[in-house]
Amino acid sequence: MKLVVGLGNPGREYAATRHNAGAWWISRLADELRITLKAEARFHGLCARIGQGDSELWLLNPQTYMNASGRAVAALCRFYKIQPEEILVIHDELDLPPGTSRLKLDGGLGGHNGLKDIAAHLATREFWRLRIGIGHPGDKNAVVNYVLQPPRREEAALIDEAIHRSLEVWPLIAEGNCQAAMMKLHTKSKE
Repeated sequence: MKLVVGLGNPGREYAATRHNAGAWWISRLADELRITLKAEARFHGLCARIGQGDSELWLLNPQTYMNASGRAVAALCRFYKIQPEEILVIHDELDLPPGTSRLKLDGGLGGHNGLKDIAAHLATREFWRLRIGIGHPGDKNAVVNYVLQPPRREEAALIDEAIHRSLEVWPLIAEGNCQAAMMKLHTKSKE
């Protein structure tokens, strides 16, 4: 991996909402690595660089709104010549229950506006995704309001657990062993 992106919306009013699960993940990883994400205007986000040369890794929390996330991702990728398959995007996932996380390469966009914008800017869907389950409100018409609200207390605990479990496989992802990370993450999620 060369770039890890946590999707969310900027600003205090969105910080605790379900749609910011990806941003929560990046913040937790930065805390674990004892690094600080800093505003970088040319990349439209909060960034941190880890390592140098071939082992260089960027963390990015776009500070665009969710449906413009691709602008931030594409800017950093163009500047550092990062290929789509070297990108991991962490995002909230309606189709997974709270407490579940799944890692995959490529695939559908599931109506997720952040993923749609990234795929449009990169002209491909062939990037890694770490999907953090937030559950579904049950009614398609309620989705927008649902993702822009904080999770209920019991959901928040489960989402936090999924983030914690997925951070445990981060070392495998970081070294490029995504198949082992998937096996470990998906097996643990079924327990």
